[in-house]
Amino acid sequence: MYDPVQLRTFLTVAQTLSFTQAAGRLGVRQSTVSQHVRRLEEATGRPLFVRDTHSVELTEDGEALLGFARTILEAHERAAAFFGGTRLRGRLRFGASEDFVLTRLPEILEAFRHEHPEVDLELSVELSGTLHERLDAGRLDLVLAKRRGPGDERGRLVWRDRMVWIGAEGLRVDPERPVPLIVFPPPGITRARALEVLERNGRSWRIACTSGSLSGLIAAARAGLGVMAHTRGLIPPGLVRVGGLPELGPVEFALLRGPRASAAAEVLAAAVLSGADRLSRTG
Repeated sequence: MYDPVQLRTFLTVAQTLSFTQAAGRLGVRQSTVSQHVRRLEEATGRPLFVRDTHSVELTEDGEALLGFARTILEAHERAAAFFGGTRLRGRLRFGASEDFVLTRLPEILEAFRHEHPEVDLELSVELSGTLHERLDAGRLDLVLAKRRGPGDERGRLVWRDRMVWIGAEGLRVDPERPVPLIVFPPPGITRARALEVLERNGRSWRIACTSGSLSGLIAAARAGLGVMAHTRGLIPPGLVRVGGLPELGPVEFALLRGPRASAAAEVLAAAVLSGADRLSRTG
């Protein structure tokens, strides 16, 4: 009833919220993406997206289909891996941004390890800026990290969202005093965005807490020490959005391969792309 090709197209549109971006990632025309979504909507008998010339959003039925689509595609991938006859070997150095510490990325990595036990997977969890530097230096094979900002088109887009200010519930920022910031150290991309936005809007600020780990920042925020810039879809439990501050703008996460990456890197990249909806959920 549900064509895996159409399901993969559906997941890609859901992850990018763009028919154009989905077409680019899949290497097909935008009309093909539209056709796949239309046929899937005919198969389900439900509208899956609400779209106009400016935005694309999932309907409630589209949200429901996400889990089913992922399960069906995972079954196809497991069958293909079992009967494909090719066993991957060697070392794979994978770097993931701190942003994904609390998401369900471990499930994707666990499935990869189960299906390819002869691949020696080395995981590095770092700031996105550090991961970019290590990839450029040839010390990583595959990286899942924030893009550096507008105009950065490197890698394959995995997920697009917006950045927001978050803090402890009930926290209020006094407009007459410097904004107390909870930030990663340089070269944190989120840190750089927060400082640039505040300075551009004429808001004074002070560093209330610096930590190289996401858990450290979350602890400081829960203690009410200040506010932190964070991805909207990854807000940790116990923290909420804080208003009264300038908009931080969009954020994009991408997969980047090193020039000498092995076939294992491409297989893991495909697994991350097909399971990207799990990266936008914590727990």
